[in-house]
Amino acid sequence: MPFDADDERRRIPGKDDVELYIRTYATLLRSSGETRLQVLEQSHIGMDSSLHPRAGSPEPDTGALIYALRRLPTSITAVRRVLLGQSAEVFARTLRVDVEQWTMQSSPGRRRRYYYDGKETLAVYIASFSDVHDLIPQLVAFQIEWNKLHTALAAEDLSRLDGIDDQLALAARLGISEPDWMRLLEIWGEGLVDHLERIKAEEKNFTVRMLGGTEVGYVKATRRWWQPIQAVLEQEAIGDRPVYFVSSNTHSFVNLLSGAARRHQQEIIEFIEETNNLELLPELRKLRQGQTRGNWDNFLYYAARVFYSQHPDALRLREARSAEEAARGIHYVPSQAGLDLAAQVIVLDRLDASSLDPRLGTPDAGRLRQSPAVVININYPLGLAAYNVLRQVAESVETLRGVYVLGKAATLNGSIGDVMIANVIYDEHSENTYWLDNCFSFSDVAPFLVYGSALDNQRGVTVKGTFLQNRGYLDFYHRESFTVVEMEAGPYLNAAYEMVQSSRYPVRENINFMKLPFDYGILHYASDTPYTQARTLGARGLSYYGMDSSYASSVAILRRILGQENVLQQGAPPDWTQATATQGA
Repeated sequence: MPFDADDERRRIPGKDDVELYIRTYATLLRSSGETRLQVLEQSHIGMDSSLHPRAGSPEPDTGALIYALRRLPTSITAVRRVLLGQSAEVFARTLRVDVEQWTMQSSPGRRRRYYYDGKETLAVYIASFSDVHDLIPQLVAFQIEWNKLHTALAAEDLSRLDGIDDQLALAARLGISEPDWMRLLEIWGEGLVDHLERIKAEEKNFTVRMLGGTEVGYVKATRRWWQPIQAVLEQEAIGDRPVYFVSSNTHSFVNLLSGAARRHQQEIIEFIEETNNLELLPELRKLRQGQTRGNWDNFLYYAARVFYSQHPDALRLREARSAEEAARGIHYVPSQAGLDLAAQVIVLDRLDASSLDPRLGTPDAGRLRQSPAVVININYPLGLAAYNVLRQVAESVETLRGVYVLGKAATLNGSIGDVMIANVIYDEHSENTYWLDNCFSFSDVAPFLVYGSALDNQRGVTVKGTFLQNRGYLDFYHRESFTVVEMEAGPYLNAAYEMVQSSRYPVRENINFMKLPFDYGILHYASDTPYTQARTLGARGLSYYGMDSSYASSVAILRRILGQENVLQQGAPPDWTQATATQGA
């Protein structure tokens, strides 16, 4: 590319532009009325988000559109008005409407509750201001890209789209690549042409209003989320037992501990073959012929998800599986509040040692039956909600033996599927830098990875939102050797600080977490590479191959918990010591 003096002199947007955007929508949302998102478009464009690099171009940025669509409900194409609130009570008190009588909707890329009134209003439950940081840029990006397509479709006759060839010809005229068009088709399915007709018919001009949004409201929402979990602890008479808290997902632990998928292996495989599953059949053949390095159990767990969701008798099968799991001490707790976070209560002394995944080793069945500990495993929250969640857990249990965080992150130096193990975390919310003795290292994860790599001694930065980074912003962190970009570690560490100190967590401090009075570990698997506009798991969702890093990390966490309990049952002290965090300038 030839040297361009004007480009050289042009200022590269950086963190200041991101902060300007944040301040703009944060102040606008203080209004007691509705705000048009159109007023945010210029600051959104000026931010030059890595996820939306062509925001200011007349050409469509389909990557940004797809990213937003995967995190918004299907009704978003009909919505004109978006209302943000912390609970049904907030909506009822402010608007005198019961939003939970509306149609509840979800999205594949975010655990968040949406309620659609069937006309043009969408109510959204927010668990912390991180949901605002997440949702507002998604809506603005969606609106910008919608209106580009609205202009481009003006001269098109959509009634003549008879098949995929006509659609791909239209995509070429719109400047949309074939892979991106196929992703849009995957998202919208048979309704794709209807959505295009709607885009052609009118411009999008969202209005948004925040109802409540107080810190007390977030705490109340978290308390309501915790109540069903507390009820299970009381019902099972285990409320006074020591707890290991895990923030991860609710599919990997139950598969690794219950043995259900392996017990029903024949039924699952027969279903995959009978339904001619195009995603899994090729991998099944390779596994049988020894032509792949893939793990058989990982394949089986993914196939089980298909089996239990798509089988004609799926409801009965899921109920039977839940009964099997409960008999082995694994209790599923669906989310019943504003935080859309399901949980599991796992009673270690009720597990069947013979049902455990072989990668967990061979824990002594007698010692396992003597363990008093309980694992509370939750779907990881978004951003600042993590602080409230861990605070609530710490306030509610007698003894916390361990805290383990497993989440997705963007990587600035690795590849999709790598597992990154950080021992330094900078939190953008508090501006604290935490130095920690992460209980996990390369050797804990690498033996269980097939496709990715384990990278320990990394540095992570907890950011405010996925859209809220640009090239200058990321380059700044990369130069300072921060290569893991995620959203939960900082808030969790801020909560952990308050568990060992007599004061609220500080701001702009260096905090030594090298020794804590409980076990602490953080793992992240790479789902996005921001320098490639997140056209990876962030744009497509988690596939079978994406399970490799998730399960390797889950195996590491469970081996750690079982190992700690084994040591304790032998009467020896665990390898974490009674100490507290220290801080300095």
